[in-house]
Amino acid sequence: MMAANQKSIIWLASYPKSGNTWTRVFLANYIFDRKEPMPINQVHRLGIGDSVEKTYRMAAQASGQPFVNMADYRQTLALRAPVLRAIVNNDADVNFVKTHNRRTKAFGIELIPPALTRSAIYILRNPLDMVPSYARHFGLTHEETVAAIRRSDNSTAGAGGTAAQFLGTWSEHVQSWARCRDFPVLVLRYEDLQADPAAAFTQVLKHIGVPPDPERVARAIEFSSFDELRRQEDEHDFVERVSSERFFHSGQSGRWREGKWEGALDPDLADRICRDHAKVMGRHGYLPGDGT
Repeated sequence: MMAANQKSIIWLASYPKSGNTWTRVFLANYIFDRKEPMPINQVHRLGIGDSVEKTYRMAAQASGQPFVNMADYRQTLALRAPVLRAIVNNDADVNFVKTHNRRTKAFGIELIPPALTRSAIYILRNPLDMVPSYARHFGLTHEETVAAIRRSDNSTAGAGGTAAQFLGTWSEHVQSWARCRDFPVLVLRYEDLQADPAAAFTQVLKHIGVPPDPERVARAIEFSSFDELRRQEDEHDFVERVSSERFFHSGQSGRWREGKWEGALDPDLADRICRDHAKVMGRHGYLPGDGT
């Protein structure tokens, strides 16, 4: 019989560039009750990502499996179950795990196993704003990104010390988490986090079973503000950055339609995104005319 603490993972899930890091920084500042901002390169103290090279090498060594290349998705998938079991076997009551994976199977491997999961927080962002950030982060053009997020086989390549992550289309990703019935999922829009961070992050705390204290919430929001994160990145860089572009760039919503901004979307590309993802965008209030 599985021990009770095996269901200890709380997933912090999102499509890339949708607010996952902001949520983790807030939680780190709140849970550790910082009196000064948590250094961004120590956010891993809150929890680990599910694609970190070190954990795969440790799992390979513990199980006696050969491990050569993080770019070999078959090797990393074979080690995924041992990696997740190692996380839940640390006797912690809760283990926060960041993921960009879709809630699905990849080549027969369950990426988000309910047997190890307590709950999840899923952050989604208007794809019209997400696309310019995604493109900048991964060094792609807007056209390449729009094409990528409509492909069911879209994934991040295993490189730079990370395992491949299986995204699928933006719509598939959102629905895989938002429609989950295997465990509780709190679905939050990035835009709502921006509009009323105190209310949204209070929801997060209640969801994970942590009593919200208004003073601590306000302090953690201040310490995880975009200006603070940009300041820290300017001073110390950020270990999660994967390109020459800064990680914390703008963070604003609605800029996809600002023609003079470098990240603005061509109207034809914006129309294509809306056609490709109309059903899910409409469900979450993201179609132009819905107040976005």
